[in-house]
Amino acid sequence: MGQSIFVTGTDTECGKTQVTCALLRGYADAGKTAVGMKPVASGAVKTADGWHNDDALALQAASAIRADYDTVNPYCFEPAIAPELAARDASVAVDRQRVAAAHAQLASAADRVLVEGAGGWHVGVGAADGAQWRDWVAAFNWPVVLVVGMRLGCLNHAQLSAEVIARDAHLLGWVANVMPPAMPRLDDNLALLQQRLQTPCLGVLAPGGACMQVAALEAALPVHASK
Repeated sequence: MGQSIFVTGTDTECGKTQVTCALLRGYADAGKTAVGMKPVASGAVKTADGWHNDDALALQAASAIRADYDTVNPYCFEPAIAPELAARDASVAVDRQRVAAAHAQLASAADRVLVEGAGGWHVGVGAADGAQWRDWVAAFNWPVVLVVGMRLGCLNHAQLSAEVIARDAHLLGWVANVMPPAMPRLDDNLALLQQRLQTPCLGVLAPGGACMQVAALEAALPVHASK
């Protein structure tokens, strides 16, 4: 069964999907089979096959194996609002066992499963018990990659996120996502984050970047998990 890695972000729209897709392509370049997963998504369009989310479709397209959409994205809600609110409005309780079954199916077919969250670390998943991503990541024992959207405010958001994630889970490191337009003093902000965050920078993704080298991420994985 493949090792899974959870990808979270400092907040919404910080580039989690771009980074996850770049990592998926990077794994393909490195000769490893990787597949993306978006357990819960909000913001979708109606298709002939049901509600589909653009981020989940991007992960599906970037994956090395072709998995059914409902396996990649077990829970998909129409409105682009917080997942827990979308689930409540739809009278749906997100079931961790259903997500676990879909995840196990993906993990059985791939070397790596990259699981992308929705929003940030403290966002609720829409479960009946009020669980947040932090609770599910702890239950699944997934190591974590933090995506930092490089924009004004990222210094505070990144440090706060990294501190709390490290208390809850195994934080492997962080990826800087350079968002257009490039923020003023980008290089200086990157340098400050590299000095202040206690985990390594696993890469910098710039606009137009086709893939990322995954050697740093593999090196950060526990020895037993990187085999």
